[in-house]
Amino acid sequence: MRASAFSNLFAVYMTMLFFASTASANYFIIDEPHLSAQWSNGATNLITWSKALRDNIHGFDVEMARLNSNGLTLVARNVPASQGKLNIFLQDFPAGDDYFLIFINSTHGVMHTTSSRFTILDASSTPTDTSRPSPATGIPTVTLSGSPNPTLPFATTFPAIASGARLDVLNIPISQLIIVSLGVILGAAWTLVPLS
Repeated sequence: MRASAFSNLFAVYMTMLFFASTASANYFIIDEPHLSAQWSNGATNLITWSKALRDNIHGFDVEMARLNSNGLTLVARNVPASQGKLNIFLQDFPAGDDYFLIFINSTHGVMHTTSSRFTILDASSTPTDTSRPSPATGIPTVTLSGSPNPTLPFATTFPAIASGARLDVLNIPISQLIIVSLGVILGAAWTLVPLS
């Protein structure tokens, strides 16, 4: 009975040690649009994001959704994550204060992040948000027009990203390798030593 308790304690310790060694500081944040930002119809609006460097996310898809009504717009597919910015030109898009962005891998259904809620104004309205960033130069602009329709294809599809298809077999931290090797050696020795 005593060996069984030690075995369970050892297994819990090795599991905790393994997960502690694999922890990393991953983040993916949509900086713009910020909470209560105002986008204008007939104007170019800016999306900005920041993310971890070693999170193995090389590209993602951008979708725009509404909270109060059924509405999903497929904005851009395969956006390069290292770009950090994307311009969106809105043309005759429905006004509302319940929009948010979704950064997702739509192939696998993995959601990376969502933006804060923001407003889209009519073309005749003037934004009162004074912290509104100007569009980025040298960055692609995606044009969205009409009402949200999830059956339409993405408004823009970027080229495939070559770095997203790498094979990272040898990218294992040495601490994980040592812990797993130690666990295998101790487990084998424990199995081979007879209990008295």
